[in-house]
Amino acid sequence: MITTDTIALTHDGSRAFDAYLARPAAGAAPSIIIFTEMFGVARHNREMADGYARRGFNALVPNLYWRSAYPGELAFEGPDRDAAWARLAAFDVEAAGRDIATAVAWLRSRPYANGKVLALGFCAGGRMAFVAAARAGVDAAVSFYGMGIAQHDAEFAQVACPVQLHYGLKDPHIPQPEIDAVMQASGSRPNIETFLYPEAGHSFFNPIRPAYHAASAKLAGERLEALIGSAFPAAAPAATAC
Repeated sequence: MITTDTIALTHDGSRAFDAYLARPAAGAAPSIIIFTEMFGVARHNREMADGYARRGFNALVPNLYWRSAYPGELAFEGPDRDAAWARLAAFDVEAAGRDIATAVAWLRSRPYANGKVLALGFCAGGRMAFVAAARAGVDAAVSFYGMGIAQHDAEFAQVACPVQLHYGLKDPHIPQPEIDAVMQASGSRPNIETFLYPEAGHSFFNPIRPAYHAASAKLAGERLEALIGSAFPAAAPAATAC
């Protein structure tokens, strides 16, 4: 049995932002914080959180777009897609980094948490998973097709935890020079692994998106599970795709 709720996280003592929380009904569990694509806290993100909760994890999906003119969920296609790109272009990474630290600290303080936190992010959220590793002291981080991580080249030295970066080489949103820059920045850091998928494009890990690539998603899921198992030795098997 799991419990789910939409909670408010206090940012600076006077403002709060929302997050979706799914957790086991009993016991002190490790936590996974999920950073979404540019479309916001969507149904598939909440379902992912529910899946991890059923496996015995606390799963938190913070709304990092709460400062935006439209902070809610946006559709994958149609006018909402243009709105999502505009929202992403205006996204304040520095402010979001502070929100992430707030969310991680909140998770660790819960009586139903054991203090361990893994960051997991996709697309724009993949960049935020890296930020969580560099700035919020999470215990592990996994980024899928994270756009813009190369802009944090000076922060790679601050990453102490295990990190996985997953890229599809047919991704139109992440050019090869971006991937090359990330690999160069992480080259001397054995705790940061970069995995490349020659036949995969953007959103290759998300089974509800047209670019889903089953073979690449399976391999990436196995690698994700290996890291979860290392960070959380009691973790259950089977990855949840997104």
